[in-house]
Amino acid sequence: MAVTDIALVVITPAGLETAHGLRSVLPGARIHGLAGRVEGDESFTDAMAHLRALFVAGTSIVGVCAAGILIRAVAPLLADKRAEPPVLAVAVDGSSVVPLLGGHRGANALAQRVAQALGVAPALTTAGELALGLALDDPPPGWRIANPAAAKSVAAALLAEEPVSLEVETGDSGWLDGLVFTGEAGHAIRITDRAVTPDDHELVFHPPVLTLGVGCERHAAPDELIGLVRATLAAEALSPLAVACVASIDLKADEAAVHALAAELGVPARFFTAAELEREADRLATPSDVVFAETGCHGVAEGAALAAADPRADLIVPKVKSARATCAVARSPVAIDPLAAGRPRGRLFVVGIGPGTPEWRSPEAAAAIAASTDLVGYGLYLDLLDAATLGKARHESALGAEETRARKALDLAAEGRTVSLVCSGDPGIYALATLVFELMDREKRPDWNRLDITVVPGISALQAAAARSGAPVNHDFCTISLSDLLTPWESIEARLKAAAAADFVVCFYNPVSNRRRDQLPRARDILLTGRPPETPVILARQLGRPGETVEVIALSELSADKVDMLTMVVVGSSETRSFTAGERTWTYTPRGYGKKMG
Repeated sequence: MAVTDIALVVITPAGLETAHGLRSVLPGARIHGLAGRVEGDESFTDAMAHLRALFVAGTSIVGVCAAGILIRAVAPLLADKRAEPPVLAVAVDGSSVVPLLGGHRGANALAQRVAQALGVAPALTTAGELALGLALDDPPPGWRIANPAAAKSVAAALLAEEPVSLEVETGDSGWLDGLVFTGEAGHAIRITDRAVTPDDHELVFHPPVLTLGVGCERHAAPDELIGLVRATLAAEALSPLAVACVASIDLKADEAAVHALAAELGVPARFFTAAELEREADRLATPSDVVFAETGCHGVAEGAALAAADPRADLIVPKVKSARATCAVARSPVAIDPLAAGRPRGRLFVVGIGPGTPEWRSPEAAAAIAASTDLVGYGLYLDLLDAATLGKARHESALGAEETRARKALDLAAEGRTVSLVCSGDPGIYALATLVFELMDREKRPDWNRLDITVVPGISALQAAAARSGAPVNHDFCTISLSDLLTPWESIEARLKAAAAADFVVCFYNPVSNRRRDQLPRARDILLTGRPPETPVILARQLGRPGETVEVIALSELSADKVDMLTMVVVGSSETRSFTAGERTWTYTPRGYGKKMG
C-alpha cells in the first residue's frame, strides 16, 4: 500500500537534522516540531495529544524520537491492525529505524525507504516479510485483496513450507516470483479480475487491470451512474476491486456523478481530450456520429476505457446505457498505473499564508501547499514558505504582475496539475482571489470553469497588527487601500470621508510606495476632521517576519516617512485608547462594556 501523508514528528532539536534529510526523500512529508524547541512546518505543544490526533487521522507517523514516546501515545487507540497507519521510530541521529505499527498498511516498505535514505538497515520484525521477502497483505500499489483475513493462513503455510498453489487469471504475478508454488495444494493464491467467493484457504488478489469508461448527461444523478456501473460489473461477474480508474472526456472533469463514482470505487478519476479519445475510434464497438457531432469523438465511454488502459487492452464490455449515463469496460494484460493515464481534474488552491511566520499558517493552508505540484506567487511570498517548497515547481513573478500570476495558476491547473496560488495574509483581502474569479467570469474559458477551486483563508495583516498591539479593531472598523493604481483617488477620498464621518477604526493597506508619498498625509488630514490629534495609530511592520516592529504614535504624528509598503497602519477611532503596562503599550477600542461594569 502506498504511503502518502507523512508526519515527521520531532521533539528535540537533536532530531531536526535527521528529519530534514528524510523530508527530501519522502515527498509531501511535513515536519511537526514541538513548539519552543523545534521549528518545523507545523507546531504542537502537547506531544502525546498531537501524536494521537495524527494516528486517528490516519497519518503515517515517523517519530524522530524514542520509541517509548510513540508507543505510550497511541497504545490506547489500538484496535484494528489492518486499518492503523504506519508508526516508525527513528533515532535522533538516524542510526536506527524501527517500524512499530502499520505493517498491514505499508510500514515496512516505508521503513525500508527511510533506512535506505539514512544508510542503515531497518529493524524489521515481521516474520513473513523477513522470511518471504514480502508481505502478502501489502501488495503493490493498485492491487487489492478480496479477503485480507486469508493472508495470515496462506503466509503461515508458505513459512512452514507447506504446498501453496498459484492461479493467475489476469495480470502479472511478478511481485510473487520469490515464493515457491506447487500445482495442487491445500492453500492457494488466486489473481483475478472476477468477482469470486473464496474459501478460507484461498487468498484472492485483484490486480488493477480494468478501466471503466463513463459518460453522462450534464448534472446526471450520481446514484444513476453508480447504479449502472455496479449492475454492469455484476452482470459480467467482474470485481469492482480490479478497477484501476474511472475515465471520461475532459468535458466531464467537473461532473459530480463521475467523481462520486470514483470515490465509491476508491480509484482516481482521469480525463482525456476529444482528440485523445478519437484515436481509439477504430477499436470502438459502437461508434456514434451523433456523439462525434457533440463531443468531437465517436465514443466517450468506450474510448475512455481503451485510452486509459494498456495499448494491448481489449474492450470486454461495450457501451451499456441507462437513461442519462453510459459505461464500458476494458481489460489490460498488465497492471495499470492510473496516474499515467490521461490527467486528473485540475485543482487550484488560492492560499493565504498569513503575514509570515509558519505558526500563523492554518493547517488547511499547509495541507494545500503540501498537496500541490506547483506553487505560483510573488518571490518573497514563496520564500516565506521555506522548506515547504521542496520538490515543487516554483513559478514566481515580480511585484505588480498579479494578473500574470493568476493566469499562470489557472493555466497550470487546467493542465491537470494541483496548484497553490500563494498570497500573503488572506487571499480575499487585497489579494488574488478576486482576480482569479474576475478572469474566469470575464473570459468564460471552459478549461478554467471545470477546475476544482478552493480559497484557503489566512490571517490578514490587520488581524496580526491588532493581535500584536492589543484589541484596536474590537469595535466597528473598515479597511481602505491607499493605492491609486487600480482605484481613482477620488473614490479613495470619498471612502476616507465616510470612514471619518462614521468614526470607524481605519486599517490602511498599501499606505505608501516610492512613487506615492502624499496619499497618507491627505488621509491623515481627512481623519483628523473627526477625531482628536492624540488618537492612537499603530504602525506594524514586517509582521511575523525577522525585523518585526510595532509602534504606537499619535495621529498628528503620522507621516509618509514613518512607513513603507511593508507597514500596516491602524488608525483608532475617537474612542480608541492606549496605556502602558510594564514594558508594553497596549491599544484597544472599547465596545461599551464599561457601561455594564458601572
